[in-house]
Amino acid sequence: LLQLGQHQWLAGLKTLLLNVSRAVTRDVLITFSPTEGPSRLNTTEKGKAGKIRLPREIFQSLSQTVRVVVTVLNIQQFGMFKEINQTAQVLDDTVVGITVGESSLSGLQPPVQLTFAHGELPQSVTPQCVFWDPSKGQAGGWRSSGCVTQPGDKGTVCSCDHLTFFALLLNQALDGSTAKALMTVATAGCGVAMAFSIFTMAFCIFIRCRFRFEETVRINLGLHMNLVGSLFLLNLAFLLNSGLSSRTPPRVCRVLGGLTHYCLLCCFTWTALEGCQLYLLFVKVLGIYIPRYLGKLCLVGWGFPVLVVGVAGGIGSYGEYSIQTTDHQTIAHLCWITSKHLLVHYITNCGYFGLIFLFNMAVFGVVTQKSCSLQGTAAVQGYRKPWKVALVAAGLFCLLGATWALAFLTYGISSTPVLYLFTILNSLQGTFIFIWLVILYYPKTKETTGSLSYIIRHDKTTTASQD
Repeated sequence: LLQLGQHQWLAGLKTLLLNVSRAVTRDVLITFSPTEGPSRLNTTEKGKAGKIRLPREIFQSLSQTVRVVVTVLNIQQFGMFKEINQTAQVLDDTVVGITVGESSLSGLQPPVQLTFAHGELPQSVTPQCVFWDPSKGQAGGWRSSGCVTQPGDKGTVCSCDHLTFFALLLNQALDGSTAKALMTVATAGCGVAMAFSIFTMAFCIFIRCRFRFEETVRINLGLHMNLVGSLFLLNLAFLLNSGLSSRTPPRVCRVLGGLTHYCLLCCFTWTALEGCQLYLLFVKVLGIYIPRYLGKLCLVGWGFPVLVVGVAGGIGSYGEYSIQTTDHQTIAHLCWITSKHLLVHYITNCGYFGLIFLFNMAVFGVVTQKSCSLQGTAAVQGYRKPWKVALVAAGLFCLLGATWALAFLTYGISSTPVLYLFTILNSLQGTFIFIWLVILYYPKTKETTGSLSYIIRHDKTTTASQD
């Protein structure tokens, strides 16, 4: 078993050793492939093998004969050269290492050329020539500095001014037209969302002052106002970010990136507080009294993100972030979490919202079950119409932030339709909440205060009678 394991391990390692003197008069050409390994090229190129061109200037500057070592590694078998939080795929899981002599060479002119052979790539994938930098991060990572990428139909040419371990990364990216369309939709959607956020906050203030509601409904309205206020600030921060980030100095960009991150975390936190409030109303029905309840919620909703952003800013997480297309064009410069600190993004944004989403969906299931079970009672007899039940469910779905969950599905080749859906639905989130609140809370008679209030009050009465 030991011999078999060693044989399989060595099968992923293929090396070519060449002795080259300074008297060489032409470029040294070497072919490589994941299956056959590297070999000296004496004839025309065959098949789909990759090609390495070592310029003769490298050897003419040497004082003696040197050994050229070309190594082809299958990183899937070795379990090496894997960057933390790496989302791009290495072409054919192949890494090519080049060494000339015992000293490291850099600043090569003309550069070393590596041609990675491949078929036609999908439009949503962009190739990038990279080399392995062991000093990047804690365990090393890929860098592209010093390498120029020249994509082609049958292969990608990498021109690099130094010698080390090289690979071709396949990054998921958008084509130019799709990216511009998404940016246009997002910008227009932010304007619409801000307008309806203002309408929603004005409506909540109006009905709180115009009608008398019980304390539970007043707290609910206060929660809705804070959530919609966080949505307004988030859309405003995005518009400022997309409009000013390309012209701001680094220090201002860091502040703007932290502000955008703060608004996003506030939106997530208030979504979680909406779920907690529904849990208290529908699950912990009796015995709920917390002094200055809404003020304490505001302390959590607006204060907790300050701590997170303060820690992230303390380690230098904010700065310029570029969004590129498949043809290497930059369509947007944003002040956001830099690519060097993607772990901060995964923890504070993806991980944080993931926990909130799981909790809120559990609460949504309980609320939906109780609402359906109470539809036949006299307390909600006036709200038995199916479209009103569906509207309440859809409003709660948006209120609990379910549209943000589409962000988890926007990775991969088939992500473009999901990106459109994610952008449009989140732009209309403020509109959905406004319509939902108007139909749900605006009284039709003096005695009516909305179907949700009826369900909550009837649930309390039922629970008390059972006890």
